[in-house]
Amino acid sequence: MGNIKLKHYVVRKGKHGYWLPTAKMRAMGFGIVSCGHDGPDAWAIAKEWEERYQRARKGLEKAPAHLYPIGSVGDGFERFRRSNEWKSKPPRTREDWDRGWKYIDSVFGDVDPKTVTFEMLDRWYGKLKATKGAGEAGRALKIWRALYNVLAGMKLCLPEADPSQIIRKTGVPGRTETWQEGEVVRLVKEGWRTGYRGLACIIAIAWDTGFAPVDARTLTPAQAVTSGTDMAFTSDRAKTGEPAIGTLTARSQRLVEAYVAGLDYDLHDDAPIFRTKGFKPTGKGGRPRLPVPYTKDSLIDDFADLRRAVFGKGEMRRLMDMRRTGAVEANAGGGRRSRPLPPRWRTASTKTGSCRRPTCQLTLQRFGPRTRRAESAGDCSVRNRTSSES
Repeated sequence: MGNIKLKHYVVRKGKHGYWLPTAKMRAMGFGIVSCGHDGPDAWAIAKEWEERYQRARKGLEKAPAHLYPIGSVGDGFERFRRSNEWKSKPPRTREDWDRGWKYIDSVFGDVDPKTVTFEMLDRWYGKLKATKGAGEAGRALKIWRALYNVLAGMKLCLPEADPSQIIRKTGVPGRTETWQEGEVVRLVKEGWRTGYRGLACIIAIAWDTGFAPVDARTLTPAQAVTSGTDMAFTSDRAKTGEPAIGTLTARSQRLVEAYVAGLDYDLHDDAPIFRTKGFKPTGKGGRPRLPVPYTKDSLIDDFADLRRAVFGKGEMRRLMDMRRTGAVEANAGGGRRSRPLPPRWRTASTKTGSCRRPTCQLTLQRFGPRTRRAESAGDCSVRNRTSSES
């Protein structure tokens, strides 16, 4: 057998090949790789790992936090994450994959996908249902099935032979929770008094407009418009991309204006308006944290803290349930049941096309006294529910 020189490749006991990283390489996350018996196959493995290290060293790819065996489930997923197909996925889709992958990685990350059996998947799914609930277990199983198709495309397993297809996924009952106006007012007031002022504005806007949490927390100054004394926000829905407009009650408008006036910095037109509470060290010390734009996780955590402070530990309703409240009120107020969207959030459109900038007619509908008023300012109409100012 001919000799070959590969960087960081050594042969032990005259027959076993290894790719041995240096201390600096190990600090980057690379570890010893057993390449098998010395020969062309072992050389190919060592060469692949050397190329991966060189790409990481040059900043062309992220150094692995964990090294997966060649041809394993984790190795296939790492290859997929480096592909253009992965980069083209919407951020929320990639987030969903990562959320499901953390359950797959701990059990199947180092496993050859061809060796995964129905019994292994059945035990894994059953344990997830018992410990994490049907929702998280179902998400993990969905991501496994999608990942199996990717691995099959890489020739790492047999196509159309996924043993998980035998497993019947347990459905999750749909949410039915709603909020009352008085409860929302209590949340907003408590948030404002305790320093969660950005969160208080997000809650008020979500209640008035029916925007999804992701749409409410990412609003920017460029999306704020006025018509007479009314204020509204435009939004391209994060899920569908359709343009929409949501108008605010006078109370929420004053809240947003007071919040912006209280900022000690100027906002760029494309910068998120609403920020976290931040932290200023007290006499007990602590590390200062500047207010930053809300992320999905920080919004969930802060809302949970505020909800617990107002209603106690037993309250489990979420911010997104305010959107459902609008649909329930729309049906109760005689809205079309075929499209149970909150009347306070309607797609801005005309007979000839969509109106993305709401220089439009604002039609404000009150569900309490059921009065309506309109101000003419353009060529499209938007309906909105307002609440009493008391």
